[in-house]
Amino acid sequence: MVVGKKLAKESLLPAVLEDNDAETEIEMLDGRENRASSRPQHAFSGENIDIQPLTRSGSGGQSNLEGVELSDRGEEKADEGEEDKQGSEGGGGDGDTQEKGRESLTTAADEEYDTDLELEDVKKAYDPTGQTWYREACRMFNVVPVSYFLRHMQDTELTMMHHGLGPQGTKALAVPLVTNTSLLKLNLRDNWMEGMGGAAMAEMLKENCYITELDLGENRLGELGAEALSSMLLENVTLVSLSLSGNELPDSAAQHLAKALTSNTKLESLDLSHNNMGDAAGEILGNAIAENTGMTSLSLAWNSIREKGAVALSKGLGANIFLRTLDLSYNGLGKEGAIALGQALQENNTLEELNISNSRIPPEGAIRFAMGLKVNKTIKALNIGRNPIQTAGCYGVLKAIQDNPKSAMESLDFSEITVNQDFEDLHVAVKDIFPNIQVKHGGKI
Repeated sequence: MVVGKKLAKESLLPAVLEDNDAETEIEMLDGRENRASSRPQHAFSGENIDIQPLTRSGSGGQSNLEGVELSDRGEEKADEGEEDKQGSEGGGGDGDTQEKGRESLTTAADEEYDTDLELEDVKKAYDPTGQTWYREACRMFNVVPVSYFLRHMQDTELTMMHHGLGPQGTKALAVPLVTNTSLLKLNLRDNWMEGMGGAAMAEMLKENCYITELDLGENRLGELGAEALSSMLLENVTLVSLSLSGNELPDSAAQHLAKALTSNTKLESLDLSHNNMGDAAGEILGNAIAENTGMTSLSLAWNSIREKGAVALSKGLGANIFLRTLDLSYNGLGKEGAIALGQALQENNTLEELNISNSRIPPEGAIRFAMGLKVNKTIKALNIGRNPIQTAGCYGVLKAIQDNPKSAMESLDFSEITVNQDFEDLHVAVKDIFPNIQVKHGGKI
C-alpha cells in the first residue's frame, strides 16, 4: 500500500499548507495590539472559520487580541480571564499560550493524516473490481491501461481483439484476472502477446477457476507459449474451450500439447488451425488423440500435415471414443491419408462431423475412403469439397451412403466439384431413402 500512502499524502498537501498559514497568522496576531475590530476575517480555502466575539477595552473602544487561541479547526476563542490570570501569576502567559497553540495544530494535523492514510489503504485493499490492481500492474510494466478493459472487466464475456497489448500489456492484464470471479469467456485474439504473454496467461489460469472459454489466436505464441499453456492444462480443471489458432506453432509444440491432451479430461474443444505443424506433429498428436478421454472437438485445419501424419492421426481417431468433430481441411492428406481415414470410420462410432476439404484427395482415395461410410453409423456431416476427386469420387461417396441403411448422414458437401447426370440420378435415388439429406456440389457438367 505504499502507492496508496503516497497518493494520500499528495492529497493532503493543500491542508498542510493551510495549517502553516494559520500558524504564521498566530504570530502576526500576537505581535500586533489594539487593532480595529473591523479587521476582515481570514479565508482558509473554503473552510468556515468561526471566530468568537472579541472583548472591548474600557474607554478606547479597541479590540484586545491578547490571549486569542486558534484551535485545530481554525476556531478563535477569546479567554480574557485565563489571560489575566496567567499575567498576574508571572507574566509568561503569552509564550505558554502560543506554544500550546502550535502543539494543538501539530497533533491535530498528524491525527488527520493518519486517518486519511488508513481510509486510503482500506479502499485499495478491498477494491472488488480489480481496477486498482490493474492500474498498479500497468505502472509496474510501464504500459498504458486499456480503458475498454477497465469498463468491462466485470462482464461475463470480454472480447478484446486487435488491441495491441504486446507481452507487457498482457502481463498487466493477467494480474487482475487472477482473482476475477465474473469473467467466463475471454477473447484476446490478435494482440501480439508472444511467448511471454502466453506464459502470463497460463500462470493466471492456474489460479483462476472461472474462465471456461479462451481464445488466444493470432498472438505469435510459438513453442514457448504452447509449452506454458500445456503445463497449465495439467492443472486447470475449468477451461473447456481453447483456441491457439494462427500462433506459428512448430512440430516441437506438439510434444507439449500431447502431454496435456493425455492427462486433461476437462478440455472439450481445441483449435490448432493455421499453424506450422507437419507430419511429426501428426504422429505425436495421433497417439494423444487415442488416449484422450474428454475432447469432443479438434481442429488441425490449415497446417502442413501430409499422408504420413494423416495416417497416424487416423489411427488415433479409430481408437478414440469421445471426439465428435474433426477438421483436417487444407492439409495434404492425399490418397493414403484418405484411405486411412476410411478405415478409421469403420472402427470409430462417435464422430459426427468430418471436414477433409481441400486436402489433395484423388478419385481413388475418395472411393477407398467411402468404404468406411458403408458401415459407419454416426457421421452426420461430411465436407470433402475442393478436392480433385472428380465425378467418380463424388459418385463413390454417395453410393456408399445408399448402401448403408443405418447411415446417419444429413449433409454432404462436394463444393466446387462438378458432377454428371449419373450422379444426379443417384442423388434422386438416395433422397428416396434419406429424404432429409442435403447434397451440395459445384454444378452439373
